[in-house]
Amino acid sequence: MRLHVILAAVCWCGFVDSRKIRGISSSYKRFYRERKSFLCIDGSKVIPFEQVNDDYCDCEDGSDEPGTSACPRGRFYCTNLGFRPHYIPSSRVNDGICDCCDASDEYNSHAHCQNTCWNLGQRERAYVEGQMRTLDEGLQLKQQLIEEGVLLWREKQSQLRELQQAAEDLQIKLEDHRRRKHEADRRKEQTLKALEGGDGGLRRQNSTVTGIFKLLDSNKDGSLTVDEVQAKVALVHDEERVLSEDEAVALLGGGNQMDLTKFQHTLWDILTKGDSVKIKDTPGAPGSPAGEDPHLKAVDRAAEWEATNLKKVEEAYETVNMEISDLQKKLALDYGTDWEFLFLNSQCYKLKVYEYTYTLCPFNQVTQKSTAGTEVSLGCYLTH
Repeated sequence: MRLHVILAAVCWCGFVDSRKIRGISSSYKRFYRERKSFLCIDGSKVIPFEQVNDDYCDCEDGSDEPGTSACPRGRFYCTNLGFRPHYIPSSRVNDGICDCCDASDEYNSHAHCQNTCWNLGQRERAYVEGQMRTLDEGLQLKQQLIEEGVLLWREKQSQLRELQQAAEDLQIKLEDHRRRKHEADRRKEQTLKALEGGDGGLRRQNSTVTGIFKLLDSNKDGSLTVDEVQAKVALVHDEERVLSEDEAVALLGGGNQMDLTKFQHTLWDILTKGDSVKIKDTPGAPGSPAGEDPHLKAVDRAAEWEATNLKKVEEAYETVNMEISDLQKKLALDYGTDWEFLFLNSQCYKLKVYEYTYTLCPFNQVTQKSTAGTEVSLGCYLTH
């Protein structure tokens, strides 16, 4: 009785093994549930289930022979536990060559296949882990560049606002200097006309007096001080020597300051005579109106002074506007969604190939320089 049970169990195991459907993935197992008939997966034919994997191709799509080489269009699924599963052409099943790392394709051949899936899987897992570490390092670096890019972007925006504010201030200053130069030129022109016409009347005198007073009044507060007289007035016969405080006070009529009215009746007369003191740095050419008339010398000097100041402000205004334009162009470039490539804008990278050195400046230009020193532009760096 016990022998009969053992024989029955062996026969049942052999039957179950014989009905095992080879070469299918778990997602296709629902098509191969044992029943009386089998429907080809493409729906073209119904065959008895006993004809599945019977080494004869019944279905056009080869779905009835997933575990044999009977169908030319068939595919065999390598489970490859521990490694990557994949399909092979069914013509390679039992051909004596091990195609699946788990040796499942050579279940009925004389090939002695080893299951190498675990070793292959280990190597691939190690490779993937290395790739993941590299990816993680790259993501950390990207995050660092994003943070630096955001800070740099804010810094550039702040710099742009400061430059724009400086441009507005210079614009106001420029208009003021243009007005002052226009007034200086007008006074000079009036003085020239008065001299050419021989008009020594009150109009010429008032215009000249005001011009000289403004020239001496360095801080433009409407009064002359000892320091201003010492800075602008010198002795005729000893121009290099700075006036003493007592000498300056004497010229101011004995006080420490002087307004326009008092100037017109005291220091103005002394300067007009020109025999004791004069205004510094106002030499005139011999024979010219400026060399002959001290009033014209003063207004000419004032006009030159205003022209020089105007030129300085114009140059500063132009420089600031150029900086604004360059910065706006830089900020208009595409540095990535989070400005992660903004730091590259100020970087350059060199590569030496034989006798040439190539320089790549992202968002700028690329050049080639030979050992002879000749440099050639290879174009501008494209951002799109």
